[in-house]
Amino acid sequence: MKILVHVCCAPCFTYPNESLVEKGHDVTAFFYNPNIHPYMEYKSRQTSLEQYAQMKKTKVIYNNEYDLENYLKGALAAAERCRFCYECRLNVTAKTAQELGFDAFTTTLLISPFQKHEMLARVGEKAADEHGVEFYYEDFRVGYRKSREISKDMGLYMQKYCGCIFSEKERYLKNENHKLKDIL
Repeated sequence: MKILVHVCCAPCFTYPNESLVEKGHDVTAFFYNPNIHPYMEYKSRQTSLEQYAQMKKTKVIYNNEYDLENYLKGALAAAERCRFCYECRLNVTAKTAQELGFDAFTTTLLISPFQKHEMLARVGEKAADEHGVEFYYEDFRVGYRKSREISKDMGLYMQKYCGCIFSEKERYLKNENHKLKDIL
């Protein structure tokens, strides 16, 4: 199959890319992430994907619509911000896949043990139905550790949070709460 893979970052793409290529699929990466904050984090992830793509001779489509303001408005208004984020990115991926004649689309978010996996699968299926292109589901979490090893070996930038301002806040608050518990 000709598959368009939504890529949140190069480290999360390493294992899914290898897995899909080994299965004989024609893989093209798709970088679309208006959720990533701050902008320098966004650029670090994009640069890392460029580095990986050059080393692995991988095709990449970059949709650099960095519409953080509208993303934040939508996330703040949504009942579930993670669902909103998944819908935002997977709908654009599905639409792009359909417009460019791909057989299917998927996402590297399926590799993370920190993402809401079942919700991702449901959102992917819904986007597939809406845009008339197949959602390729695979539980890439089995390759999470391997993806980290590949990334370290390749010298890829490895982020410390999912990318949105909300997860960054949670990361720092969690660290501060741990420090407070250690003091008390």
